[in-house]
Amino acid sequence: MVKLGGFRLSNYFNKVRIVLLEKGIAHQEENIFFSQDEGYRKRSPMGKVPFLEVDGGVICESAVICEYLEDAFPDKPLLPRDPLQRAKTREFLQVLELHVELVARRLYGEVLFGQKVSDDVKKEVTRDLEKGVRALRQLAKFSPYVLGGEFTLADCAAGLHFPLVGMATKAVLGHDCLESMPEVGEYLKLITARPSFQQVNADFRVAFAAHQAAQKSASS
Repeated sequence: MVKLGGFRLSNYFNKVRIVLLEKGIAHQEENIFFSQDEGYRKRSPMGKVPFLEVDGGVICESAVICEYLEDAFPDKPLLPRDPLQRAKTREFLQVLELHVELVARRLYGEVLFGQKVSDDVKKEVTRDLEKGVRALRQLAKFSPYVLGGEFTLADCAAGLHFPLVGMATKAVLGHDCLESMPEVGEYLKLITARPSFQQVNADFRVAFAAHQAAQKSASS
């Protein structure tokens, strides 16, 4: 049995859930937060989420987990067969996650946890996002999926990262950094109509409401 460890507020945990659901892989979930405890690091060496427990071992890092699932469960492929297109899918994922999502993540503390972001950080994030989004505009196709006619791992990530990045930048910076990609709106309507996204997004909303309630209770 495949077991996915993490929590439903994590977009990287949710990305792996999308892959599992799209591929129809039977799995269990373990609701667990990141930790630097020694016991936890035996399962996830960097103390992060998500991690995947399978027969024979534990795998961490969401990109690696998704590649493992693609190799181990090839019946419903989420990477193109053509080697160049497979590489272009990985290229898009790298740009999206390293140069857009990771940059915007510096704003999440203010959006999700009420931790103020300094003006210097806002300037750095704005500068770096301009370059990352420019690269995304060059790589994305939106015809109808983010890289063309096939639903791929790139969509499993983009369908989750785009809304969160847009929300965070609009809330903290005053504008949606993806506004220069007007295709995103229609694309997200297409993606979020899929059963996998409907389930994951519904679970995210429940988890977010519970998190907000807990924060309010702790501050009162």
